[in-house]
Amino acid sequence: MTTMQPAGKLVLVVDDFTDNREMYSEYLAFSGFRVIQATNGREAVETARAERPDIIIMDLSLPVMDGWEATRLLKADEGTRDIPVVALTGHALAANSKEARAAGCDSFLTKPCMPDKLVVEIERMLQSGTLCISSKP
Repeated sequence: MTTMQPAGKLVLVVDDFTDNREMYSEYLAFSGFRVIQATNGREAVETARAERPDIIIMDLSLPVMDGWEATRLLKADEGTRDIPVVALTGHALAANSKEARAAGCDSFLTKPCMPDKLVVEIERMLQSGTLCISSKP
């Protein structure tokens, strides 16, 4: 059960695997979020710049442009730098969490990640406004 009213909050879900992207998108929509999607890093940057989501869920291993570089570009752009980025990745080593922080990710979750855990993290990020690495591998 969610703890806040997410209605109207826009989430950009970035993942190249259709099943992952659709599962998280459907669960987030069911939880009351508005959801948009991107399938690669370049598309994520373009979509974030155009749509200005409230938060971005970013896979790090992406085609065309990886999530590391996409996050760096978003954090370097004045128009998107304040959008929280949650890395949601299969890269489960502690070093990957540090690399994600260095790239600009505000939070780090490893796959597999249950959708309800993702919702809790999104709510935490949106409520607190505090940006930090919240989940260690």
